Amino acid sequence: MNNAVVAGEILAEQKDAALAQMARVLKTESEALALMEATLGAPHLKAIEILLAAQGRVIVTGVGKSGHIGRKIAATLASTGTPAQFVHPTEASHGDLGMVTSHDVVLAISNSGETTELADIVTYSRRFDIPLIAITRRAHSTLGQAADVTLLLPEAPEACLIGVAPTTSTTATLAMGDALAVALMHLRGFERSDFQIFHPGGKLGAQLMKVAALMIPAADLPLVAPGLSMREGLITMTAKGFGVLGVTEGGRLTGIITDGDLRRHLDELMESTAGTVATANPKTIRADALASEALKIMNTAKISALFVTDAEGAPVGLIRIHDCLRAGVA
Repeated sequence: MNNAVVAGEILAEQKDAALAQMARVLKTESEALALMEATLGAPHLKAIEILLAAQGRVIVTGVGKSGHIGRKIAATLASTGTPAQFVHPTEASHGDLGMVTSHDVVLAISNSGETTELADIVTYSRRFDIPLIAITRRAHSTLGQAADVTLLLPEAPEACLIGVAPTTSTTATLAMGDALAVALMHLRGFERSDFQIFHPGGKLGAQLMKVAALMIPAADLPLVAPGLSMREGLITMTAKGFGVLGVTEGGRLTGIITDGDLRRHLDELMESTAGTVATANPKTIRADALASEALKIMNTAKISALFVTDAEGAPVGLIRIHDCLRAGVA
């Protein structure tokens, strides 16, 4: 091993070679995925039918790199509407088989299909008629023969230089897990609103947050009639402290008064009514819209607040730009 490389200093003549190796790996793995795509068919549809019919969870299991990939597949399934859990086969042999019920489906991963650690959980699934789906490269392996349906990995070389480190095979397994999860999402009619339920925190949760979750409720809105004098309107606007005033007529929002409107009518403000000062037909948004959409409208229109209205145009809330930013909406 080159000491310069160990120290993190790639020699000039090695840079092109390093990039070439990276390109070779990506090409090798992408070719394997293309091979796997070309083999999609009846076994995959059968696997989808089994997973869709499961009344319990998908129990994903595997050892080593297959186990790491299995954990990710279980997490992807669980977050996209298919209840799933990873169970380590060694732990299963020491009591965790009790986690697997007759309502579940076992998804076992083994590139060779001969992983001895899987023996107990595979036997358990056969004993209690628990559906078993295998992801393996060898159809006639022990795992492939035991499974109700076998999803084959492509006959493709590992991308590592010595041809043995799991690289191509783990990429293909991960892609197969993603393909199963997305197909199930489609069949279940899983939507963005469902996804947000499983991702309430972090960036994903913020991006999928609805206006209703951030808006000021109807009971606290600064609303006045169009005929009200601005002397009284200013009192309401100041008391609420939102920097805006909504004008309603017949229960509908007909106008909005902002700081900009106050400045434009400064000379005659105290002799005016709310209706004459307000900007008519203000921009609004629905409560079930994404907060990110509200933020986009406010940024584009260069406003700091947006009234939320129902289907009849009645004000039901108010969302402010800093509430969106504080919640991480961007």
